[in-house]
Amino acid sequence: MTTWLQKTSPLRPEQLDSFNVGDTVTVHQKIKEGDKERVQLFAGIVIAKHGGGAGQTFTVRKVSFGEGVERVYPVNSPNVVKVEVSRRGKARRARLTYLRQRIGKSATKVRERKQAVAE
Repeated sequence: MTTWLQKTSPLRPEQLDSFNVGDTVTVHQKIKEGDKERVQLFAGIVIAKHGGGAGQTFTVRKVSFGEGVERVYPVNSPNVVKVEVSRRGKARRARLTYLRQRIGKSATKVRERKQAVAE
């Protein structure tokens, strides 16, 4: 059974639930400059998911040239083309805001989630 959110979201239902907090993702975002349009990539760790339904958002954080950069993306935005999961992370809390105080490599350290072996 499809829900209203799955019908109205530009992301496919499997993309909507395919990532969790702690995962390393690449967000493909449409950028319009004048009359030209291009796709820009933003790769980082999902540090939070907010809300539900039509107003659901997720926050992605990365460290670029020593500066922490965070972007909040609405799930239902037509500008979000695709969300690719490059690494599954194991987070034991819903918000990873403690990563903001970390410096260097430890700012991107989240344990990797192990895949269940299918027999």
